[in-house]
Amino acid sequence: MGRESLWLAVGFVGQLAFTGRFVLQWLYSEYKKRSMIPVGFWYLSIIGSALLLAYAIYRADPVFIVGQSFGFIVYLRNLQLIAKHGDQQSPEPDKGN
Repeated sequence: MGRESLWLAVGFVGQLAFTGRFVLQWLYSEYKKRSMIPVGFWYLSIIGSALLLAYAIYRADPVFIVGQSFGFIVYLRNLQLIAKHGDQQSPEPDKGN
């Protein structure tokens, strides 16, 4: 595999992970019957963002680099907050019990 092919693979895997986070969130929400964001969403976000950032740096695309850098920081911060406070989703609605 040549250098260019390797970087294309990195870009496509990053995009696949990034897209997969939306599929995960959608299926999880369908399963829970309400809109929710599972922890896996943030892991796929950080993986996809890191790979896409590496690809953007390789391509020397400043717009793509700035966009992925900001997202990477947000995803990392969410994972830090989850680690600090545990995987707490919004509380279940009070059913009057």
